[in-house]
Amino acid sequence: MAANLPEGVVKLLQRPVFAHVATLMKDGSPQVTPVWIDTDGQYVYINTAEGRIKPRNMRRDGRVAISVMDTARPYQDYALIRGRVVEITTEGAWEHIDKLSRKYNGRDYPRRPGEVRLKVKIQPLKVGGPAARA
Repeated sequence: MAANLPEGVVKLLQRPVFAHVATLMKDGSPQVTPVWIDTDGQYVYINTAEGRIKPRNMRRDGRVAISVMDTARPYQDYALIRGRVVEITTEGAWEHIDKLSRKYNGRDYPRRPGEVRLKVKIQPLKVGGPAARA
C-alpha cells in the first residue's frame, strides 16, 4: 500500500541532500549507490544511465530502500523510505538530470556521447525517520 510523503520529507528531498538507494542483486544481496534525489510531493525520483547496475536490478526487482540525510544535521534531519519502482523511462530523463545537476551543481549535466539517461519513478510504501515526523 502506498505511503504519503510527509511534509518534512518533501522539504528534505527538495534540498540538495544526498541519498543512498539500495537495490537487490540477482542473488538477493543488496547493492547501494549514492544518488541525487527529487520529488513531486507524491513520488520520489532518481536518475541514472542505461547499462548501470541500478536499472538492471530495478527492472528485475522493483523493491528499493532509500536513506537520505542533511549532512548539516545527519542525526536530526534524515528519512528512510522503502518503495517500489513504478516507472523507468527515457522520456524527460535528460531534462530531469539537468534539473538535478542545477540543484546540486548549479549547471546542466555534462553530455557524454552515446549515454542514455533514465528517469526512475519510485512509489513510497513506508516512510520513517525524524524528517517524517517534522
